Amino acid sequence: MAAREGGAGSDWLSRALARAGVLPLREAEEAAAHGRLAVDGRPVKEPLTPVTVGRTRVTLDGHPVSLAWHTQVLMLHKPAGVAAHGGREETVFDVLRAALPPALLGFGWHAVGRLDKDTTGLLLFTNDERFVTHATSPDTKLPKRYVARVGSRADEAKLAALRAGVRIDRDGPLTRPARAQLRGDDSVELVLTEGRFHQVKRMLNAVGLPTLALHREAVGALALDVSPGALRVLTDDEVRGALNFSASRAAESSPEKE
Repeated sequence: MAAREGGAGSDWLSRALARAGVLPLREAEEAAAHGRLAVDGRPVKEPLTPVTVGRTRVTLDGHPVSLAWHTQVLMLHKPAGVAAHGGREETVFDVLRAALPPALLGFGWHAVGRLDKDTTGLLLFTNDERFVTHATSPDTKLPKRYVARVGSRADEAKLAALRAGVRIDRDGPLTRPARAQLRGDDSVELVLTEGRFHQVKRMLNAVGLPTLALHREAVGALALDVSPGALRVLTDDEVRGALNFSASRAAESSPEKE
């Protein structure tokens, strides 16, 4: 996320509206282009107009709107066959929009990391870009737990290699040590604290365990507990306790009518 200008509560108009749940980013940009927005009584058509939570008065179609926002985090159960983005394929954002209740349709949602098209399981979304950085940075060391069905026998030597770290890039460093254990005859559980490109599949392939299916069942201490295609909103306690992130709240008094 680019640095906010003018202080901790300052941002661009379109992004502030999306973060506060007034309008998703693209709709906010379109609203500005069509002259539907005003800032401190002046009509604006530039979605990058600077605004400050608690100071700037914004109206949409003549009605005051609040830029106050609170960190929201959603848990979605990503089904198989859904792409991360792009093209004519169904994407995780299509699945998200279909599952969102009306009260959450106005937010701009950011996917927290990604899962491959055929990978299933826990995928997080948030309106707070800082949470994306927190959850995806290798410095945070937030564990992610996966279960992979593999196409050959997983013995203790292969698991030991995964626990010690393997080389998945020719000239790159070893992966961080992972927790690895068997889950039945053809499944391996891996817990990682970093997220390189296709890391789970590449680690397993490096020890002779081709991946047939992959599922993410937990992030931090948060375990997936909704059915495929469904979502739920995490509580502040879950965000803080299970994901080690303190939710932010930017409060604002009601804007004065013009």
